Amino acid sequence: MLSIMVDMESEEDAQKRLGPYYISIWEGCAPGVSQAIKDFRERWKPYSISSRRYPIWRLIHEVVDPAVSAYLATLPARYSGYVPGAGTGIGFSAIIRLVGFDAMVRVQRQLLRQFIKTEDTQTARDQRFVASFESLIDLVSDCGRKRPKTSTAVRGVSLNAERKHGFCDLCGNLSEFSAFMAIVAEEKVNDVELENRKKLELSHQYCNRHRPKLPNGEWNPVYRKAKRSLSQFEVEVARLSRQCARPSSPQAAASGDPLVDSYYYRYLLHKGVQPADKAALRNLARLMVDNKLSDTKKKMLVLLHSGFNQSVIASKLQGHGQKSLTRQAVSKALTSISEIFDLRKPNRHFVF
Repeated sequence: MLSIMVDMESEEDAQKRLGPYYISIWEGCAPGVSQAIKDFRERWKPYSISSRRYPIWRLIHEVVDPAVSAYLATLPARYSGYVPGAGTGIGFSAIIRLVGFDAMVRVQRQLLRQFIKTEDTQTARDQRFVASFESLIDLVSDCGRKRPKTSTAVRGVSLNAERKHGFCDLCGNLSEFSAFMAIVAEEKVNDVELENRKKLELSHQYCNRHRPKLPNGEWNPVYRKAKRSLSQFEVEVARLSRQCARPSSPQAAASGDPLVDSYYYRYLLHKGVQPADKAALRNLARLMVDNKLSDTKKKMLVLLHSGFNQSVIASKLQGHGQKSLTRQAVSKALTSISEIFDLRKPNRHFVF
């Protein structure tokens, strides 16, 4: 009965119920792979990469491997070239054991980028392939970060690994806590550092750059500035993610304005960036906000890229809900924009 209820459950409800044990499934994921991930996330709570009793690779072998093999068997042989180990008789979990979780994520992400650049024709089969392996990348990434409830990877350390950790709320860097947990897991912390670290309150919300208070107890001006622009930062992250999910769609960003949508489309076109590149997308969003790249400036850049001069740009923008603009105002605005956002200079763009 529980299994039937879980199968009928929406992803939003599953996320609420599972909390930190939720693993996302991309829309359009192959049914067999989707079901395997659902089964996996129902069982993976006691498993971790460092547990001897519950090694997480064993659960991947038991639940995920059969689904991946069955799905690949339905595809033409050319798809196997974009999956590590496919066609060699080595299973999905075995490859993870050979190269490690982080390396598996990097390799699979690179192969998927290559597929999108060279093979993807946006057919239903191609879209299902991308959605399925994006979902598997998320699973492997989440498994690699999972620790036992109490981490004792290094003598003298006892940290609650179930505490929220991941990205900084204000950018794409890891939070202080996440960064430290990664170092502990790799056993790269010496005893002196541990004694000092235990005296600190490691933030699970912010990275070192965006920590609210400085070591001297004063408020961090970088934090304050970023905090004031949090809502716009989240808007930019959402738009960038939507555009990456549908790179061939000129209005995927769904900003509500065709010219603004066109900016995201043109900026990200042919860059091979995907929604799974969360750190890079969040850092780009932070860069946009810190540089005050408003929607009006995005429109100007699109029109400039289309060959219009500043006088025509001023005239055209007045018809898009803008206040009266002069050529001088357009010139001043364009001068203030960093080359990293100029559509005419792709070689200066943000590097993913």
